[in-house]
Amino acid sequence: MASLLTKSALRWHVLGWLLYGGYEFLGLFLHHQAGLRIGFWLTASVLFIRFAEFYLCYLVVYPRLLRSGRAPQLVAALLGVLALYIGARALIEEVIYPAVLGFHNYSPDTKVWYYIFDNMFFGSPMIVVSAALWAGSAAVHRERENRQLRTEKRAAEVAFLKTQINPHFLYNTLNMLFSMAYPVAKPVANAILKLSELMRYMLHESPDGQVDLEKEIEYLHNYLALYRLRFPDSFHVDFAVTGEPAGRRVAPLVLIPFVENAIKHGVLDDPAHPVHIRLNIEGEQLQFEVENQRSDDNKDATTGIGLPNLRRRLALLYPERHTLHVGAAEEQFVTSLRLVG
Repeated sequence: MASLLTKSALRWHVLGWLLYGGYEFLGLFLHHQAGLRIGFWLTASVLFIRFAEFYLCYLVVYPRLLRSGRAPQLVAALLGVLALYIGARALIEEVIYPAVLGFHNYSPDTKVWYYIFDNMFFGSPMIVVSAALWAGSAAVHRERENRQLRTEKRAAEVAFLKTQINPHFLYNTLNMLFSMAYPVAKPVANAILKLSELMRYMLHESPDGQVDLEKEIEYLHNYLALYRLRFPDSFHVDFAVTGEPAGRRVAPLVLIPFVENAIKHGVLDDPAHPVHIRLNIEGEQLQFEVENQRSDDNKDATTGIGLPNLRRRLALLYPERHTLHVGAAEEQFVTSLRLVG
């Protein structure tokens, strides 16, 4: 979960502490006039220690441990917070204050057990307050995230519906053009057929949102075949698959963005440095790597899916089950994706 101390929340925290501190010092002024100097320093030390106690729980303990299955660790951490509270008060009020200001908070004959239990009583409320505020803030934050996800889902559904007519119309038209072109120009007909197969794959839907890996590989081959038809003598791409793709399923169109970027930004007409595309299937892991020589020319004006959108999609489809590396090595650009399961 993202940090709950946003700029807006920070203003409320500052206001809350100002009101709380003002209340404590006002009470000191109204009821402890005889010991105002001592009361001021003791109130200041308690406020400072409670401030540290609150944010230790609010920012560290509860975000990490207030969840199912972590109860023993949570209890141990809260006992540790109380121990720090007691130790801090003892250090400031029973060691530093006597040495610097000349007074103790507790009398010298106070029993250790009494000091511990007395400060456990005074230290516990801030632990409860921080838990309540953290839980409330986390609930508001989750609701805000859920609203955003619902909004994004509705926008995606609307965009999807808007694209349904045109792709189906284009797919049917391509089939018609293939039947018209085949008797006249077979290369043109083959290009139309490849494009038609690409469109059919893009329109394919499955109940679980997954497709056979073999279909994804076939899509990549058809995509590259179209480019070879466009540049028959200057398209040097080496695509190799190792391992057994049969029986494996992946999210559709999860591999093509890397190939698109390599073709868009890479050097394709150098047979000594072809674009290397490697797909390795081993056990539950799928390793996909694309390496291309970098080019200063932008051969394609289209923007593609973009890495930020791709990272978002991978995070949604393969949470904690993917690794993505994108970077340059000398004159080469390398992208590597590992999927698990």
